[in-house]
Amino acid sequence: MKQHKQQFVKKKYLTPLFFCSKILKVEKVWQVIPMKMDKIYEQTMLFDFYGELLTEHQRRIYEDVVYHDMSLGEIAEEQGISRQGVHDLIKRCDRILQGYENKLHLVERFAKAKQTVTQIERLTMDGEADSAQIKENLTLIRRLSQELLSEL
Repeated sequence: MKQHKQQFVKKKYLTPLFFCSKILKVEKVWQVIPMKMDKIYEQTMLFDFYGELLTEHQRRIYEDVVYHDMSLGEIAEEQGISRQGVHDLIKRCDRILQGYENKLHLVERFAKAKQTVTQIERLTMDGEADSAQIKENLTLIRRLSQELLSEL
């Protein structure tokens, strides 16, 4: 009768090192997601403000990337160009739009104005303030609105 040697196989998914490496991979993915969302938001804002300054071809392809979330392959097939061509055009558009922002600062000024309006709104929501607090809030609102008007 044959005697089978019992082999002990160490299952790697049970080892602490393997488990920790999986956790670290998941954490890295969650760190990348906000950066990707920031990039998408930045692309959208730049396209909203400066998209009309791109050529019709650039605008159409960049819009497919930013608004329609199409892949390079889908756009390449639709436009009849290579994936590398789409990739290069998107990078070129990113540089062009960022160049406009570096010169004109419209997105930056918009974000600052939006933040100021949010501050003003928050100051007007304080319903339990006493008269001294109300006067202070009005002074702050006046100052913020003057800053906003000077920016525009």
